[in-house]
Amino acid sequence: MLQTILAISGKPGLYKLVSRATNSLIVETLDETHRRIPAFGTDKITSLADIAMFTETDDVPLGQVLNNLKELEEGKVSSIDYKKASGPELREYFAKVLPDFDRDRVHNSDIKKLIQWYNPVGLGDDTHAVAVGFQNPGNDGMTERGVVNVSIADHIDEIALLPAPVDHILLADRQKRHDKYLRKNIFFSL
Repeated sequence: MLQTILAISGKPGLYKLVSRATNSLIVETLDETHRRIPAFGTDKITSLADIAMFTETDDVPLGQVLNNLKELEEGKVSSIDYKKASGPELREYFAKVLPDFDRDRVHNSDIKKLIQWYNPVGLGDDTHAVAVGFQNPGNDGMTERGVVNVSIADHIDEIALLPAPVDHILLADRQKRHDKYLRKNIFFSL
């Protein structure tokens, strides 16, 4: 489910992927307004499933970190006020969530963002926690029907080439024939 929850650079909060339009994604805010807005290709869109936290050994997926935070808070809203907490307080709190986090590469702003994301996503109250289901699905290269995969392939070999829709090919062919016809008639009419 983390794949359909998005962070959009330059826009506050988190968004849920609702649908796809011609040249944009339709997303819904995860706050109390549930307002739907378009997210265009020029926006930097990141799926929460693609985010990980730095540790001393390996990177830990964000879903696992959020589950650790849920266990620490026993399913309730976070006990620390991230807006008023100082840097050392944030780091002390985050050490309870992820004890071996990399203290050099994880900044206070990263911890604040994590705590900020924890509450709106629904982990704070039990009714939404089941619906959100923070489990990392296996990446088999396939997406669910109606879900747009916004992740970027790590290797060029993983990018699949898709054929253009037939109607675009036919329209392009018709345009070429029409242009050829016009050139031919204009040339002879001079």
